[in-house]
Amino acid sequence: MTPAVETETRRTPRPRADALRNRERIVSAAREMLVEFGADVPLDDIARRAGVGNATLYRHFPDRSGLVREVVISVMSRTCDRVDQAVAEEEDPFAAVRRFVHAAADERIGALCPMLAGGFDQDHPDLHAGRERLEESVLGLIERAQSAGRMRTDVAVGDLMVALSQLTRPLPGIGCLGIDRYVHRHLQLFLDGLEAPARSELPGKAATMEDLRTTQ
Repeated sequence: MTPAVETETRRTPRPRADALRNRERIVSAAREMLVEFGADVPLDDIARRAGVGNATLYRHFPDRSGLVREVVISVMSRTCDRVDQAVAEEEDPFAAVRRFVHAAADERIGALCPMLAGGFDQDHPDLHAGRERLEESVLGLIERAQSAGRMRTDVAVGDLMVALSQLTRPLPGIGCLGIDRYVHRHLQLFLDGLEAPARSELPGKAATMEDLRTTQ
């Protein structure tokens, strides 16, 4: 190892295992509390649920926007993993779609969507990479089901993501944790409408993710 490399290594030490565990606990606690109480939940409460001191939370996340961004990226990553698992374990391509939709609901995607609306860096590289990976994963899932003739072809990835966001978003004044049985019930009704052969002709055109970005 050259002296230059040795110097650079000393300048950028790897995080300790306990620091990584603390960061994971903070992100997990933030995900739960942001869903339950919204984007304005006190950071001190998040630290308390994570079982760490306030100083530890602020050392990892000096501001709220950084923590919210990390939660959103974490949820997107976990959701992508659910797509991969569904594709690997389900022989029926539409069964993989169904499994993904219910798994994404468990990740509370709909509850997290409003956090992206204001005071948030939409062009952050990590956020962009996570969003791109998620879109590609879901697109592949849909194309696989459509190619097999198991999913109607007049819908696109944007249609699926809009419906998933709306159907999993908590109603005003209703706690998230108590309505799971309704969320999954309504998602199943939606999924029945996606399965081929189609029972009706849809008005308008299929929504792509690009369509959604240009209407924001």
